[in-house]
Parts: sequence; structure tokens; C-alpha cells
Amino acid sequence: MRKIIITVAPVCHVGKVIPEGCKNPLTPEEIAEDTINCYKAGACEVHLHTRDLKGEQTFELDVFSDTIRRIREHSDMIIQGSTGGLSTLTLAERCVCLNVPEVEVASLNMGSVNFGETVYVNTLPDIRYWAKRMEETGVVPEMELFDLSMVETCTKLADEGVLKRPLHYNFCVGPGNSSNLAATGRNLAFLTQLCEPGTSWGITHDAMKDFSMLACAIGMGANAVRIGFEDSFYYAPGKLARSNAELVERLVGLIRAMGCEPATPAEAREMQGIPQLKA
Repeated sequence: MRKIIITVAPVCHVGKVIPEGCKNPLTPEEIAEDTINCYKAGACEVHLHTRDLKGEQTFELDVFSDTIRRIREHSDMIIQGSTGGLSTLTLAERCVCLNVPEVEVASLNMGSVNFGETVYVNTLPDIRYWAKRMEETGVVPEMELFDLSMVETCTKLADEGVLKRPLHYNFCVGPGNSSNLAATGRNLAFLTQLCEPGTSWGITHDAMKDFSMLACAIGMGANAVRIGFEDSFYYAPGKLARSNAELVERLVGLIRAMGCEPATPAEAREMQGIPQLKA
């Protein structure tokens, strides 16, 4: 059976409305417990920002490192750090997660995009800087793409030697009116048609109201899907998940109904060219 990587992004961004009955994890204990429950449900990778106890992005590593230590005590999940997020952090501060040895993968935003009423800035020199830091720390980049032109940016940087092939894309689709491409099968088809041969790709659907785009992506050949409170609390129209683990459980059911299986951490490492954990 085809294996699908399930990544969970468990912490909702500051400022988003948290529906009644949903618990947004913030402390290392809460995030780790939630993540372990997701692991037991079928997730193999966790996406984390460097945040403080209030959920604000920071360059301080105390909460981040403590959270990872707790996750590692009970699982072999892949740890993905974030170099993104709208903030006032410097280039070095945005990629401070790379200083934590347990981080194996990191998000690498492939260009600037409108973000609500402001601009989420990721210039080419910025991208080259973060990519170099990832190479120096042995971290595999997961390229985050918000628009069609960013596929060509990936190719350009790979031709320069800044990025190593095979490339690993993550298509970030969403409402469309405020930032990234709208979540439609048509847009996803355009993106996949531009992919280089031999690459792998996944999807993040921001503000999703159901799993329809995730199902569409899996049907089109995606090998990774992301869910979690950072992106959405919903799994079906009007249906809220009370925990990140519930989102994972329902996604696993969808994956199996489509004739696939959730990847284990070891399988996901092999798929993404990540060294296996030492025994």
C-alpha cells in the first residue's frame, strides 16, 4: 500500500479564535502530551514553532527544547522546526530552531506573499541564508510554496546548488483572498504539473472546513498531508475536533478508505532522505 506521511501542527497561532471546547496546547507538557496522542493515532511528524508560554513566537529555545525532549522520551516522531511565521524576528532568530540537535526537517518558505493586510517577506537572499543554515546543521528543507511561481524558484535555487535534489514540496493552499492560492483541485493540478520529475509533495490546507482537499491531494499522488490546530479545528462542515489527535484519527480513517496507509516515522525518514535515528 502507498504510504502517506501525516504531519501534525498542534499549536494554533496567537490571535486566532479558538472554538469553545477546543484546547490549544501551549506549555511543553501540553504540547508533548497532545503530540504523543497524535503519534499513537498515526502521525509520524510534528511541526513546531519556537514559542513562549503564551504562544508568541520567540528566539528563546527554552519552551521549544523542553517540548522536544518530552516528545522524544515517548516517540521516534520526526521533528520539524519552523523558520516561518509572521513576526519581527531577524533572519537568524527565525531559524533558531536549527540550533536544536533533534530538529531533522525545517520549513523553508520559497517566496513572499500577501498575508491579510500586510506582506509575509521571504526574499531570495533570505531563502539562501536559511538554506545554508540547514545545510550546515544537517537539516532537510521542506519547501513551503504559496504560489505557482515558487515552483520555479525551487528549480532556480536547486540549479544554483543552494537546494539539493530530490526536492520536497509542500503546497500551502488556503482561502486565497488573503494570502496563498485558493484551495481548489484546479490550482493543485497546476502546481503538480510544474513539479520536477522525481520530486515529492504534500499539502497544507489553511483554514480548511473539511478534508476534501486532503483527499484530492492524496488521490493526485501526494505523499504527505498536514493537519492540526495551527491550520484548522474542522474535519467536516460544522464538525469541530476537540483535540489534534481526533483530527489525526479521522484523517487515518480517510487514508485507509482510499487504499493507503499512514507512514511510520522510519518510513517517512526514508521517503524524505532523513537519516534514521540511532538505536
